[in-house]
Amino acid sequence: MASVVAGARRRALRDGDRQIDTAHLLHSLLEADPSARDAFDGGPQLARVLGYLVQRSIGYGLRWQGSVEDSGAIPALTQPGWSPAAVTAMETALSRAAARRDARVHGTDLLAGLLADPECRAVEVLEHAGADAREVAARLA
Repeated sequence: MASVVAGARRRALRDGDRQIDTAHLLHSLLEADPSARDAFDGGPQLARVLGYLVQRSIGYGLRWQGSVEDSGAIPALTQPGWSPAAVTAMETALSRAAARRDARVHGTDLLAGLLADPECRAVEVLEHAGADAREVAARLA
């Protein structure tokens, strides 16, 4: 997870965003974790999602730049430099790992955390790329 978070932080800084959001986490996660990529319906769907994320990083996300991602989810904690939705996704990932008595958070835990908030930017990205977030979440369950 450390590499996923580091990648998301680099993306946010490069994109000029004030906070790491769920789309930054999704992009970094899909690049770094094969198990998260496997949750998608084959190569074409994953390729569309990654293509959309690349478009976002080269300009599509300008409409989000400088704004705080707030899907209405209320995180138990706040973290400077993180959107509330990203904090909530990380909390969900930690809870999933704790539920199986694992000290390590897996990529699929974070993916499930991202998909748990239907109003977050990561889910918006998936929908625009033609991926059904509910189907991906069902594969993770």
